[in-house]
Amino acid sequence: MEKKTGLFEKIWFWVIIAFFYLPIVYVVFFSFNKSKSLTNFTGFSLRWYQRMFESRPILEAIGYTVACAVIATAVSTVVGTITAIGMSKSRKLLREAINQVNNLPMLNPDIVTAIGFMLFFTSLRIKTSFWTMVLAHIAFCIPYVILSVMPKLRSLDPNMPEAAMDLGCTPLQALWKVIVPQIKPGILSGALVAFSMSFDDFVISLFTTGPGVTNISIYVYGNVKRVNPTINALSAILVFVITTVLVIVNVVPMIRERREAKHVSASELEKAVH
Repeated sequence: MEKKTGLFEKIWFWVIIAFFYLPIVYVVFFSFNKSKSLTNFTGFSLRWYQRMFESRPILEAIGYTVACAVIATAVSTVVGTITAIGMSKSRKLLREAINQVNNLPMLNPDIVTAIGFMLFFTSLRIKTSFWTMVLAHIAFCIPYVILSVMPKLRSLDPNMPEAAMDLGCTPLQALWKVIVPQIKPGILSGALVAFSMSFDDFVISLFTTGPGVTNISIYVYGNVKRVNPTINALSAILVFVITTVLVIVNVVPMIRERREAKHVSASELEKAVH
């Protein structure tokens, strides 16, 4: 009976994996198709990638997407890190209240957040543009940075900054030379997650962008119903970028932890020998 249950679980697991990933593999596969057909593979070709890089609207969409993601990542990482450090030094009641507020953008549906931003800009009579989209991206990226940094701050020895200041460091020097290096993995993870969230965002971008400003997601949505194989090529590149970022987020910390564990083991062995 246990073997049958285990077999069913394995089959169900692979069915779910196929359901989620086969459409992505399908798009990437047909992005190398020689013809326009999305059902018949006639031969390997890079013509649609060439067409993509020759298309001015696509290049503009890529430019807006990368610029928005980079700016949003940089600002949200700095603001989120400083906020997390401030929360770690605050009273428990205030910290919990900020945590609840911080979780709202992540728990709310994207459509609610998008409409909220749109109404906010409209009420202030701010014309939507590239910069309103950037501000919206910064706002919804900050909670993810805080969420990544806070666990590292909890594991940090609270006496280390005080010890650094006792040895002559200013509060700013203690922050930069003691706290930041200790929480650096959390900062990098938060930055990569923020970049990923901003890079492939669609709903919030659609409601907060201005005329003539189109990112990759909006461009794909506007052309997806047409037989346009360059969309497959663009989607394949988008999948590659997001996959790379997610692999870095998940694999790099594991490699770092293994190296640190090996270094600690080697140090303990040397001490035991001597």
